[in-house]
Amino acid sequence: MTSSGVSALLSVRGLTRRFGALYAVREVSFDLAEGEILGLIGPNGAGKTTLLNVITGALRPSGGTATFAGTVVNGLRPHRIARLGLARTFQVARPFTNLTVRENVGVGAMFGAGGARRSAADALRKADEVLEFVALERRRDEPADSLTVVGRKRLELARALAMEPRVLLLDEVMAGLRGTEVDDAIALLRAIHQRGITLVVVEHVMKVIVGVCQRVVVLDYGRKIADGTPAEITVDPAVVEAYLGRKYAQAQTHAN
Repeated sequence: MTSSGVSALLSVRGLTRRFGALYAVREVSFDLAEGEILGLIGPNGAGKTTLLNVITGALRPSGGTATFAGTVVNGLRPHRIARLGLARTFQVARPFTNLTVRENVGVGAMFGAGGARRSAADALRKADEVLEFVALERRRDEPADSLTVVGRKRLELARALAMEPRVLLLDEVMAGLRGTEVDDAIALLRAIHQRGITLVVVEHVMKVIVGVCQRVVVLDYGRKIADGTPAEITVDPAVVEAYLGRKYAQAQTHAN
């Protein structure tokens, strides 16, 4: 259950991932309600991407559980988790360079929740729909490796959206973007959320976290150190000390 009493769509309990004696993620717990936008922040090396990898099946947990839509996903293969409706993007976009933009998104359509019932032609039609949504339809027949950083970020999003997720985990989709590119990406995240998709946003761009997220979980050295609204976490002493810095906190206080 979430703090508001609503049943959690994704429930993480004591999730741990250890590499030898090193804990990358240590006893992390949180709930994600359907329709929520949750931010996940922390310093480099805090365990954010490892946590996503464990939740989505790329890594097996060393302890704890992750439950999605009532199914414990611990130990399930990534494709089975994806078919349940849990999708993610990757920090570094690596499209299939030997395929077109459209074909890349078609792969996502075959891999995700609706993939079992789709023909290849159906997958490509789904790709066309998603490419129009992310404003890449004019590039659909071009090689994926011809895209700029911004284009590859959008392609990564499109491929995940074609999987028809209920929950989408976004791993630093703003990395490498600047100025108006960030603003455009924020508008796209809001449009995705308006489609009824629940979001987990891993991000270092605090403009995104404060402007888009309803709640924020903060990791440091693999542990959860805070969980609250953006306004709460930006003045939390532990978060300021570990991640934001006093100048940021002071600027937020003056802004308010």
